[in-house]
Amino acid sequence: MPPDPDTVDARREALRYRWLPALLSARDGACDPAPFPYADNLIERWAEPQRKYHTLDHLVAVLDRVETLEDHAADADLVRLAAWFHDAVYAPDRSENEERSARLAERALTEAGVPGARVAEVARLVRLTVTHDPADDDPNGQVLCDADLAILASEPDVYTAYAAAVREEYGFVPDDAFRAGRAAVLRQLLDLPRLFRTPHGEREWEERARENLRTELTALEGTPADG
Repeated sequence: MPPDPDTVDARREALRYRWLPALLSARDGACDPAPFPYADNLIERWAEPQRKYHTLDHLVAVLDRVETLEDHAADADLVRLAAWFHDAVYAPDRSENEERSARLAERALTEAGVPGARVAEVARLVRLTVTHDPADDDPNGQVLCDADLAILASEPDVYTAYAAAVREEYGFVPDDAFRAGRAAVLRQLLDLPRLFRTPHGEREWEERARENLRTELTALEGTPADG
């Protein structure tokens, strides 16, 4: 059944008004150029049909998690802008999505009147989502990466739905190749000293996320998972 148009419109309008304060903060409250066309372009990107996990639902979830973690950020509004852009360019069959998303942020935010140093910070944060491995002295990076990875700490049924949506995005990849690639990603995550770098993330999400990752890895490989 297609989504209710009224519900979709209301959701998109709510997202536009989540974009507004972050952009105005980044450009010190300036009113020009008009802010909403940039939000509308991003919303359209996040609603593209090839997306099954990296959808508007994911954007909303990451923005919600940034709100949870905002006290740990050096500039929460720049992290919010990075959340908007971090998967704004997304093609499952291409490997440079983060770089293309960062370049989009550089172009769009410069045109939108954001000062160069803040544009550079947003783009840096977007590029950081390649590794999800922020430095110990990078609070903005820690908040964005924790917010992006928070799905890993979901309840088991939600995590299972997330993993299924990722598989659907990569439906063009044969099963054997997908299982091998996905297992490599999971092992890379499990090999990190910590999945979550903020105090909240480490306290509330780390243990459950690792349990979910190990469970999925076991199912993919058909053998007991370590890590």
